[in-house]
Amino acid sequence: MEDSRSNNRTPGATGQNRTRKPVQGKPAQGNRPRKAAPNGAKRPASAAGRPPQGKKRPVQKGRPPQGAKRPVNKEKAPLTPQQLQRKKRNKILLFVAEIFVLLMLLVVFWGVNQVRKINIVKFDDAELEINKEIQESMETGVMKGYRNIAIFGVDSREKQLDKATRTDVIMIASINQDTGEVKLVSLYRDTFLNLSTDTYNKANLAYAYGGPKQAIAMLNMNLDMNITDFVTIGFEGVINAIDSIGGVEINVTEAEIIHLNNFQISMVGKQDGVNAAGEPNYVAEAGVDYKPVTKAGPQLLNGLQATAYMRIRQVGNDFGRTQRQRTVIEKVAKKALTMDPSKLSGIAEAVFPQVATSLELSEILELLGGIANYSFGETSGFPFDGEFWTGKLGKKGSCIVPTTLEENVVLLHQFFFGATEEDYKPSETVKNCSQKIQSETAAYTK
Repeated sequence: MEDSRSNNRTPGATGQNRTRKPVQGKPAQGNRPRKAAPNGAKRPASAAGRPPQGKKRPVQKGRPPQGAKRPVNKEKAPLTPQQLQRKKRNKILLFVAEIFVLLMLLVVFWGVNQVRKINIVKFDDAELEINKEIQESMETGVMKGYRNIAIFGVDSREKQLDKATRTDVIMIASINQDTGEVKLVSLYRDTFLNLSTDTYNKANLAYAYGGPKQAIAMLNMNLDMNITDFVTIGFEGVINAIDSIGGVEINVTEAEIIHLNNFQISMVGKQDGVNAAGEPNYVAEAGVDYKPVTKAGPQLLNGLQATAYMRIRQVGNDFGRTQRQRTVIEKVAKKALTMDPSKLSGIAEAVFPQVATSLELSEILELLGGIANYSFGETSGFPFDGEFWTGKLGKKGSCIVPTTLEENVVLLHQFFFGATEEDYKPSETVKNCSQKIQSETAAYTK
């Protein structure tokens, strides 16, 4: 882990902020020397604000720093225990948004011993395609002091978390270790990128071909990132987790019903040939293998239904899907936070065997140790709004194409690290990938 950058820390109060000692007994008789009012304000009449004779002067716990305005003498009502608890919950909830919440919440509430059930996967950093210019600037550049972690959600049957499965969720969580601010970016799974093998296709194919190692390499190569750690969770674990908390309430639209049910069938059904599009066809018995959704509106969804809801892409494309993922996971987090810790053991048992990560137990504990200091920053999608177009690229199907990858990567480094034109310039690798994307998609541009 990189050392935090000291020059980003917000300094606290200086030594000028001293405490006045309480005055014992009655105030001394006679005139007391007066101090100048702040900012040239007139001091009230001598009797104003002075305690009655025989009363002790109230103890002042501290003075404002020199040159600061004296605060208005108007105290805020103290927060109630319920408000304090809600504030604490909201802070934790915001940090653990998206798929990562399932790992973090359960570790916090159930206990670190359960983490040993997670599949730990380690890579040689040299295999993760960190671009040369990024490697050279990691100790001094704008990325110094940030921890960047890849988060993947996969359609996994039989706990297949390594490869041969496509990622429905591809995210980067960037943690500013100086300030504790966490920012999240979702990479749209259909984004047309270099799969780190000089083959260009949809981004989610990188995980299918080479597991988390190739998916991380794809992110590093195309986005000038320095990611070495990841967390992957299978949807079977999400199903069991949601069932363990009694389901979540979701407002299902009329247009989403048919696709929600179709995804349920594809997740629990048996394959029966192929459909007209040449894709695997699945069959399942309603009421036995799955419970179909039959009406629109707010309703309680079980684990299978909620997970199928997250996977819908036919309504709102990839953009609508990422929003549905946020909705479900946020509701899971809120509900889990209200549960007694002892009741979360079933969730831990269900989820942890469906998690693979490069983080050791000590690293997970280190991240959790500072969770109270984390704050949730902005979230975004990649490519950025207004910086991409969509179209069908022949046999590759419908893709999201960066207008220019180079410009999107500049925006990404501004978003994550506050980089200026002087701080960051795209690497030669990113420039080459950007030019290749433009040349391969030029014939399909509207």
